[in-house]
Amino acid sequence: MLGKTYLTKQASLLLEFARTTSDSELSAKLISKAADLKSQADPMPDKDQGPKAPDVALDGGPDRPSGS
Repeated sequence: MLGKTYLTKQASLLLEFARTTSDSELSAKLISKAADLKSQADPMPDKDQGPKAPDVALDGGPDRPSGS
C-alpha cells in the first residue's frame, strides 16, 4: 500500500503539471487525478507506517570497536 507522503507528493506534482500546460482538457484531467490521490491520502495517518530500516551505527557500536 502506498503511503500518505507518496500520494500527497504525486498529487502536488500533478497540480504543478496542470498549471504549466496550455491544454485545458489535459489540465482538468490532471487536477481530477490529483483530487483522487488526495482523497486516498486524507484518511491515512500522517506518518507512513511502512517497515523501518534497521539502525546503523557509523562509528562503531556495541559489537564493533571504533576505528575498524
